[in-house]
Amino acid sequence: VQLQASGGGLVQAGGSLSPSCAASGRLFNTNIMGWYRQAPGKQRELVATITTGGNTNYADSVKGRFTISRDNAKNTVFLQMNSLKLEDTAVYYCTLQTTAAGYWGQGTLVTVSS
Repeated sequence: VQLQASGGGLVQAGGSLSPSCAASGRLFNTNIMGWYRQAPGKQRELVATITTGGNTNYADSVKGRFTISRDNAKNTVFLQMNSLKLEDTAVYYCTLQTTAAGYWGQGTLVTVSS
């Protein structure tokens, strides 16, 4: 399984970005896709996850600002990030979890400037 993320970048505080991540390879019909992030000097943390059925879970820090969605036919997960804050600056990693194993993408850098 391979995960290819794109759509990070530099944005001013209050702005928006919408990274996406496409999965390829031998995928199970049921899986959980999501995003984690790691800021400089900090541990990796959950951002949001979404099941094949569309059930979502968000970190408290992004609730109301970020929206996760997916296209099951394309095995792609999206993260709409609005009202970005300086503290959202991090490398964002997409993930895919099946009953057999978990997989990580290479990460995409999101930088929020003042």
